[in-house]
Amino acid sequence: MTTVDGPATGPTELRPVDTDLLQALLHPQAATVAVVTTPGRPARRGRPALPPAAFTAASFTAVSLEPPLVSFCLGAASSSWPAVAGAEHVAVHLFAAGQQGMARTLATGGPDRFAARPGWSPGPFGVPLVDGALAVLLCRVAHRVPAGDHAVVIATPLALGAGRDGVPPVHHRGAFSAA
Repeated sequence: MTTVDGPATGPTELRPVDTDLLQALLHPQAATVAVVTTPGRPARRGRPALPPAAFTAASFTAVSLEPPLVSFCLGAASSSWPAVAGAEHVAVHLFAAGQQGMARTLATGGPDRFAARPGWSPGPFGVPLVDGALAVLLCRVAHRVPAGDHAVVIATPLALGAGRDGVPPVHHRGAFSAA
């Protein structure tokens, strides 16, 4: 154990961080619902085809305004990682309240989250665009930085599409709720 003198409240006890303790700390943190989509990839010599991918990113944030850069994180074991690892472009969708069902569907593992699912269309560079989002940010992937069991993906925004006014849902304690 380590103690640190806290500001006016006395010493704060610190303990070593393990996976369970870190998850317990992060679980109550609320985050906006951002869904990242990537195009698929046709089969090539020695490489199988990949369907379009999508996942819910609780870690979407702005990195820099000049030059414009955003980032999100994705687990290397995620079924979406192979598509993201090879994608030149992605779209980040800021979902509206009422789109929690679509967010759950796209966050669920599986080989093709878009198969027989209405509410999306192919956009520039073949990136799937989900209908009805508050905003869509089309980006070019600039960097993929390995970070433990995840990767930090840094991307340059190319175009912004504002869908509609509304209230975004937040993901809090494993569930979606209104902001």
